[in-house]
Amino acid sequence: MKSAILSPSWTLLGIEPFRAAFEYASSRLMDHSRFEAGDGHPVVVFPGLAADAQTVSPLLEFCRKLGYDARDWGRGLNTGPSGDIDAWLDTLAEEVNDRFHAAEGGISLIGWSLGGIYAREVAKRMTVPIRQVITIGTPITGEAAQTNVSLLYHWVSGALPELNQGFKARLKTAPPQPLTAIHSRSDGVVAWQACLQSADHDWIENLEVDSSHCGLCWNPAVLGIIADRLAQAPQGWMPWQAAPAPARAGAFQ
Repeated sequence: MKSAILSPSWTLLGIEPFRAAFEYASSRLMDHSRFEAGDGHPVVVFPGLAADAQTVSPLLEFCRKLGYDARDWGRGLNTGPSGDIDAWLDTLAEEVNDRFHAAEGGISLIGWSLGGIYAREVAKRMTVPIRQVITIGTPITGEAAQTNVSLLYHWVSGALPELNQGFKARLKTAPPQPLTAIHSRSDGVVAWQACLQSADHDWIENLEVDSSHCGLCWNPAVLGIIADRLAQAPQGWMPWQAAPAPARAGAFQ
């Protein structure tokens, strides 16, 4: 019998701000010249709960410096889905389709935390070609007990959404496009085990970094992985090759 996945400890949660600040400072010292120049294709970044374009601006700035047309999701503060969740996701996917209908070469979707759920589910609904999906610290089980965000969710949205078993099963199903799921065992907000994707198809990888949850959008190891993944040519996706620490590839267990 498998042991239950529990939310991270209060100790890890408590030191999140300090670790995130250190990771931000480290990102400002990165040498961008070592990364391959981008091909200009659109990259859409979905922020986490209670986050907005300003929160993910370091990631957007990083992608733009590489040469990508990086934009945020366009909805401002992420307060979580409302009403019928499937209908809400359908509308979000329609908005992304309308914004990027002319992107013949396809677009990449990146989602941090709850935003990763949006990226995954939007990718399943899009008519515009999706080159790949990258999730960062995204729990895909739909179980609130595996995160420390309940109080925050109540604050920004009023109540946690009720998810039926059918929807939870769909959440765990990977989008059909190449998927890179980044997680950290020292995440203070989301249980890292809840971020792992099973091998639904051959273009899935679970990559481990050493990071806080709040600093995932600017952690140097995460940015290095994103730079490498975005540089993958369409139809030529290859798995991440091991890089110097702290980034480590972790096979799904």
